[in-house]
Amino acid sequence: MSETSAQAELQTLANPLLKAWQTPFETPPFAEIQPEHFLPAFEQAFADHSAEVAAITHDPSLPDFENTITALERSGKLLSKVAAVFYGLVSAHSNPQILEIDKEVSLRMARHWNPIMMNAVLFGRIAMLHEKRAKLGLTGEQLRLLERTYTRFHRAGAGLDDAAKARMAEINERLAHLGTSFSHHLLGDEQEWSMELGEDDRAGLSETFVAAAKAAAAERGMAGKAIVTLSRSSVEPFLQSSARRDLREKVYKAFIARGDNGNANDNNETIVEILKLREESAKILGFPTYAAYRLEDSMAKTPEAVRGLLERVWKPARARALADRDALQALIAEEGGNFTLAPWDWRYYAEKLRQRRANFDDSAIKPYLVLDHMIEAAFDCATRLFGVTFEERKDVPVWHPDVRVWEVKGRDGKHKALFYGDYFARPSKRSGAWMTSLRDQQKLDHDVAPLVINVCNFAKGADGAPSLLSPDDARTLFHEFGHGLHGILSDVTYPSLSGTSVFTDFVELPSQLYEHWQERPEVLQRFARHYQTGEPLPDDLLKRFLAARKFNQGFATVEFVSSALVDLEFHTQPAAASRDVRAFEKQELEKIGMPAEISLRHRPTQFGHIFSGDHYASGYYSYMWSEVMDADAFGAFEEAGDIFDPATAKRLHDDIYSSGGSRDPEEAYVAFRGREPEPDALLRRRGLLEASEAA
Repeated sequence: MSETSAQAELQTLANPLLKAWQTPFETPPFAEIQPEHFLPAFEQAFADHSAEVAAITHDPSLPDFENTITALERSGKLLSKVAAVFYGLVSAHSNPQILEIDKEVSLRMARHWNPIMMNAVLFGRIAMLHEKRAKLGLTGEQLRLLERTYTRFHRAGAGLDDAAKARMAEINERLAHLGTSFSHHLLGDEQEWSMELGEDDRAGLSETFVAAAKAAAAERGMAGKAIVTLSRSSVEPFLQSSARRDLREKVYKAFIARGDNGNANDNNETIVEILKLREESAKILGFPTYAAYRLEDSMAKTPEAVRGLLERVWKPARARALADRDALQALIAEEGGNFTLAPWDWRYYAEKLRQRRANFDDSAIKPYLVLDHMIEAAFDCATRLFGVTFEERKDVPVWHPDVRVWEVKGRDGKHKALFYGDYFARPSKRSGAWMTSLRDQQKLDHDVAPLVINVCNFAKGADGAPSLLSPDDARTLFHEFGHGLHGILSDVTYPSLSGTSVFTDFVELPSQLYEHWQERPEVLQRFARHYQTGEPLPDDLLKRFLAARKFNQGFATVEFVSSALVDLEFHTQPAAASRDVRAFEKQELEKIGMPAEISLRHRPTQFGHIFSGDHYASGYYSYMWSEVMDADAFGAFEEAGDIFDPATAKRLHDDIYSSGGSRDPEEAYVAFRGREPEPDALLRRRGLLEASEAA
């Protein structure tokens, strides 16, 4: 053995990412994995994958499903394994070293995939099979996989000439770098800002909020103090309850300025370059705009279809928001306030108005929404619907002491998955909430059980007190767990079709549908218990909570739909139109008549959904597209007269949650519901149907 190969072997033996994992369920041994292990592991993974793809490309045999499509599915196992661990840490528990490696990896990843996805010989094999697909005797899942593989390669530019491919490769590399920079800038602005709350700064704030603010300070090494951070779970309750208008303004302005401060973390130039390159790539691929390119491979199909849905919802939502604005201004005047309602006032006065109209405010129910109990509720609903059970495991390695792990078993009592819950905000975690996985379900060569993750940013209770959730937080927990179930219940053969590998405007259906169970009386009566006394949620408070759900929906819908419309305009108008991002944002909001007192849910410089990567680019509308389906889908349980109706739950399992991307989403929805979704279900759910008729 040469000295070089001996050193390489020693390096492999010392690198936990390159060894078989001797842990429960072969899970990542996080305590052993150090930042310096990643680049060598990626090097090996890239080399292995390239060799596997080369073998498929140069196979002298005639292409068939097994030696081309199935072989592609088997390739890249080490790369998937290393990347899942790495990107999990980048998002949920990063440090400066990891973020620095991320810059290198994002570039290397683009350089690795470009020659694979644009390989003319490989694409020729795939295209030959695609052309004669009807004669190959394939199963439904195999046919779907062949179609999706062909589409993926075709849309990546595999059919382009050499000059166009070379330019596409350059664009992909640059976009990978820019998306990484965008997310790092956003995290940087969020980490660098906090506002200390002195004793005089706490008027209106609940004890639970102050306790969470103290926990946030301790997390940042400021023990004994209390701070507001730029995490949404800190900002929104502060804006809702702080009686200090000056501090509300300060927090609000810091929150909406993330990525737009003219500092090293400024994202304006990054956005301009991203949009320019996306437009160029779409034109190379033969599309007039980037939105036309992205939406061709979605349920919506066209920008016009998306705009139609958003405008249909926009009009009644705006009408409701304007009526609410007038009511809030009247409340200010009634209290003797000599000022015009501003965006930092809306949540505060909306909460007062809700107390008056519905005799309800979030702080009344929050003591009953204990995080641990809401986790139990989410699990219990899954057990009653799908027969899966959850048992906490303390022997599975985790990336942070706050992370918890549960083993999931099926109806037959056999191991089905592991579920990781990482619920609390911390400086090393990006903001928001998401589901991801460390390993996806498949059964190509043998049964592979998934490792599914939910990450949230809830406020931690101080001094050992439990974490208490707002109604929005509780809904978020169920939403992400709905995504989690999509991964856990997946029952497909091929990795590329596993779990959430579906169209972007279908992927939110399982998550948003699951939210419905969180707000049902049958669930809340059982799991909403006071964190100090253990008393169940009083019937009177439950009724008021349910009655208040549709309150302020004009605001919530305007905040969302305006963001979706701006996303669409960024990607349908020429990139030159948005060279000044702030001016473009202002112009688009004026065009739709955005109420001055409401801001976008995500201003462009912090819109990670569409600029940290391209997953939701031209696709933020997907949440609303899916909501049309989820509002309609829950109606199937209501019509059955039982929200846990076994026959309906079985169809939901078989047609939606377990089928992953193995069938066309429209076909899957109709199989479950018996018909296409009823669009008015969304307006009805949000209490906007009357406003729609008025508009």
